[in-house]
Amino acid sequence: MWWEREGLEVRDGRLSIAGRDAEEIAREHGTPIYVADAERVADRARALRGALEGAGLRGMVRLALKAQREPELLRFLRGRVPFLGMDVCSPGEVRWAMEHGWPPAEISYTGTNVSERDLDVILDAGVHMNVDLLTQIDRVGRRRRGGVIGLRVNPRIGAGGVDTLYSGVRPTKFGVFAEQIPEALGRARSHGLEVDTVHVHVGDGYLDDGLPRFEEAVRRTAAMTGELLAAGCPIAEVNVGGGLGVPQREGERPLNLVAWAAMLAEHLGPFGVTVATEPGDFLAKDAVVHLAEVVSVEDREGVRFVGLDTGWSAMGEHFIYGSPVHFVLCRDANGPPGARVTFAGNINEGDDLFAEDFPFPAVAEGDVVAALGVGSYNASIASEHCLRPPARTLVLSERI
Repeated sequence: MWWEREGLEVRDGRLSIAGRDAEEIAREHGTPIYVADAERVADRARALRGALEGAGLRGMVRLALKAQREPELLRFLRGRVPFLGMDVCSPGEVRWAMEHGWPPAEISYTGTNVSERDLDVILDAGVHMNVDLLTQIDRVGRRRRGGVIGLRVNPRIGAGGVDTLYSGVRPTKFGVFAEQIPEALGRARSHGLEVDTVHVHVGDGYLDDGLPRFEEAVRRTAAMTGELLAAGCPIAEVNVGGGLGVPQREGERPLNLVAWAAMLAEHLGPFGVTVATEPGDFLAKDAVVHLAEVVSVEDREGVRFVGLDTGWSAMGEHFIYGSPVHFVLCRDANGPPGARVTFAGNINEGDDLFAEDFPFPAVAEGDVVAALGVGSYNASIASEHCLRPPARTLVLSERI
């Protein structure tokens, strides 16, 4: 199957997660439930660092905490992947990262529209802060004269499915534009602040077809980095953000990390800086499966609805980001598709639908299905809409 990998396999026709039968997990622990293959996240982090180092760069990898903050998984990563840093974007995430083992020196803060209350936590914690608005430079400078900040820049080009939300042809709420660099530097110096980091985030879920636009964004970011260095800024790191994608549909190929790292080396390598990345999807998306029970199968005016004991309150990434959801029947994971079905959740809202016209094997009430590729954002953005509780998470720390 196109989605199979080590740790997510079909064994004797049944879905296996980290060597364990998926349906048996559901029967033992109940549904809905997230099941995380922790070693997959560690593998992805090692692959990223290996690609950066293989391109001759001094690389830094951070996990985007907003994408995956499960405590047991963080404990595993802290012990197993000691080089992994943390990317945070709120005071609550600053506290969470520190409470789960990351010292301030290993935490990078990049947020927007930061309030005085936010700064009470961020500045006192001592984490490195990247600012992304001219006025934000002043806000930080008034609170703490001297010290260092990073500068989030906007290269006006993005890569991936929602690139225009971050950096595109129309104005966004993120980042300093190239023509604003002199003013940003002037404001920083008026407060005794030094700029030591350039940060950029240009999209979401890009694969190989997004690399040309990503490279152009890096080229423009390199030009801004060079301008800052020429002005005497002690730039020690260029952080190229996240947005690296993983396959979510049949026919998609994994991102070519060698090509990705080579682009970074070409444009940023000459500066001799640390090159950092801080993905969420690439590290965690395909490491987690969501198991749910089928509670109804009913034909309605020519459409077969498969109702689940989960809903968008538990698994909301599809509704916020438009991410596709691929379903697998756990007891017949490689079975031939039969009828086309619509997967519906248990939230009392009409748009609580995960997939429509989806080819699927014959399914019945009581079956367990798996939603794949849900390891980033879903659990983090869960709500209690209709007073449905969030799904629990089972972290599998070893494969058998």
